[in-house]
Amino acid sequence: MKTAKPSRREFLRLGAGGAILALAPSAAGAGESAESGARPACLFDATRCIGCRKCEEACNLRHGLPAPSLPFSDRSVFERTRRPDDRALTVVNRYDGPPSAAQDATRPTFVKFQCQHCLKPACVSACISGALTRAADGSVVYDPRRCIGCRYCMVACPFQIPAYEYRDPLKPRVVKCDFCADPARGLGADPACAAACPAEALVFGERDRLLETARARIEVRPDLYIDHIYGEREAGGASWLYLAGRPFEEIGLLPLPDRSPAVRTEAIQRGVYRFGLVPLALYGLLGGIMWRGRRGKGREAPPGPPASPGPPAPAEPPAPAEDGEERP
Repeated sequence: MKTAKPSRREFLRLGAGGAILALAPSAAGAGESAESGARPACLFDATRCIGCRKCEEACNLRHGLPAPSLPFSDRSVFERTRRPDDRALTVVNRYDGPPSAAQDATRPTFVKFQCQHCLKPACVSACISGALTRAADGSVVYDPRRCIGCRYCMVACPFQIPAYEYRDPLKPRVVKCDFCADPARGLGADPACAAACPAEALVFGERDRLLETARARIEVRPDLYIDHIYGEREAGGASWLYLAGRPFEEIGLLPLPDRSPAVRTEAIQRGVYRFGLVPLALYGLLGGIMWRGRRGKGREAPPGPPASPGPPAPAEPPAPAEDGEERP
């Protein structure tokens, strides 16, 4: 029994429907909060950081990243502001001015930057292929096998963290801190940077308990800290919490609203797929293309009758004979 080949119209219909069904679950469920329970988090205290960059070194070794051009002990890197990229998933920057009013004015402030592992991650919400997901423990992890290179996550992230690796043109990928988690192997967050910090500027633990620790420090030393925990509510809340003795805007941390960008984008996506606007728009576009093609064919002029040959050209008169020659 022969199987009938699908027509071009059927092929387009099935392909479009399959693409929509594949994208719809990812768009609708992206960015949802992790399961209730203890969420891993890190507390960074800018009043304690000494800028040793041991956290950078530990991250480099844990992820097998290329060795930097300068050793981690070289402090000349602080001459410019850096951001995480494909060779450094976390960086420490230096800011002029003391960590707090209660500390020596000759000391600068050092601040560590990496993926914030948001409670409502906008990057996950924007990822249409499911390459970025939020694991059960709250870690925002990336699967390069599912990435299509759209880089929507880079645009969506309110903290401007995801970077794109351009050095390998055959296998480009998005890179960012993964909280040292590996869900494929059943491993949750276990940040190497926190374990390597000699000044206890980094503390890893449960988010609720770290919030209690941060509030206790503020209460005991109000002269040392400003009364704000950065990351508790910014962009919907994050798994990285910050304490500082000076305004966070002065040390590279962006002022952000409490509401995550993912809340609005997911509401739009759910509405679009719930009422079938995307399939209707796609079918309308395909129908318009087919209608335009048929209309163009109808306007072609029909072939006319062959052109009739014109009258025969008159014969040329004979040339006059020269003297001494016979005329015919």
